[in-house]
Amino acid sequence: QVQLAESGGGLVQAGGSLRLSCLASGRTFSGFTMGWFRQAPGKEREFVAAIRWRGGRTYYTDSVKGRFTISRDNAKNTVYLQMNSLKPEDTAVFYCAAKSSDIMNDVREVYEYWGQGTQIIVSS
Repeated sequence: QVQLAESGGGLVQAGGSLRLSCLASGRTFSGFTMGWFRQAPGKEREFVAAIRWRGGRTYYTDSVKGRFTISRDNAKNTVYLQMNSLKPEDTAVFYCAAKSSDIMNDVREVYEYWGQGTQIIVSS
């Protein structure tokens, strides 16, 4: 059974940085795509970034390009989201997600597995 566990959320001032971690367990993830999504209060859950487990190809939504970096550590079965230059509009619950295909995709409905989420609050 696939399990995803996020950590690293918290409160940070605008301009600051945070690193989120997603520990994946339950199977091998070669051939999977791992994603980060976020949901701000009153808004739909939206795509942030994705990484192909095999090969490490990445994909970002425009609003985070140049500020966020997604990466993975195969040995630790962990995916990271390094977030720099944070803005108040980045405030949201961030979710780790996984799908059993290495086709890059930003559509949340195709991701089969989800973590519980971790809260990020960026103060101005």
